[in-house]
Amino acid sequence: MRYFTNFWKYKELLTQFVARDLKLKYRRSVLGYLWSLLNPLLMMMVLTAVFSSFFKFDIPNYPVYLLSGQILFSFFSESTTTAMNSILGSGSLIKKVYIPKYIFPLSRILSSFVTLLFSLVALLIVMLITDIQFSATILLFPLPLFYLLIFSIGIGLIMSVLVVFFRDMLHLYGVLLSAWMYLTPIFYPINIVPDFVKTIIYSNPMYYFVEMFRELILYNQMPSLQLNLMCLMFSSISLLVGLFIFYKNQNKFVLHI
Repeated sequence: MRYFTNFWKYKELLTQFVARDLKLKYRRSVLGYLWSLLNPLLMMMVLTAVFSSFFKFDIPNYPVYLLSGQILFSFFSESTTTAMNSILGSGSLIKKVYIPKYIFPLSRILSSFVTLLFSLVALLIVMLITDIQFSATILLFPLPLFYLLIFSIGIGLIMSVLVVFFRDMLHLYGVLLSAWMYLTPIFYPINIVPDFVKTIIYSNPMYYFVEMFRELILYNQMPSLQLNLMCLMFSSISLLVGLFIFYKNQNKFVLHI
């Protein structure tokens, strides 16, 4: 209860930090927030041209399949990377005034989530152009996004702690994200990979978030209870581990930043 009261006390500051991060992201850009729509659209056009021409995947409505996975993984990649740098980048402020330190990684993740919501407009445009069938299940699309947000907050908290004590994570995390992306069926169907790779993919949390999102918006299916439980399990474990590691180490930050 004490942690919740403390969080509520600083909600205005958190809101200001999120607004600041969004302004900084598109500062001096001519198109500004429009890039939140253009980026996923342009990437989808390039990747669709490459993969549908060379690999001939038998996937109905490939542009929506590709864009739905790409948007979710881009959010995860961007949010956790910016959260990782948040404590180091705010070192001078942390040393001068008291602010709950979790505000810094949390604001970065929430600002990336706002960008994700803008990107959904691009997905809606592609769905309308490709004449996809809409059903009532699409109204549940916020559920996998919520699971992914909680999962990303947990990973972001862990990474923000690790990089304070191990600067090499700044460089290593990009490599890990690249491997993570290729082990998530974003641009290929899972049935084309060998069995041993499927085993790895089934242990990848991002697979379940993407799969649940696609079932709702692309396949017009209600996600199974098992899929919901997998998403809930991964997001809960990530958040609990992230909070534990962060609170155990936050008082040591000033000695290392």
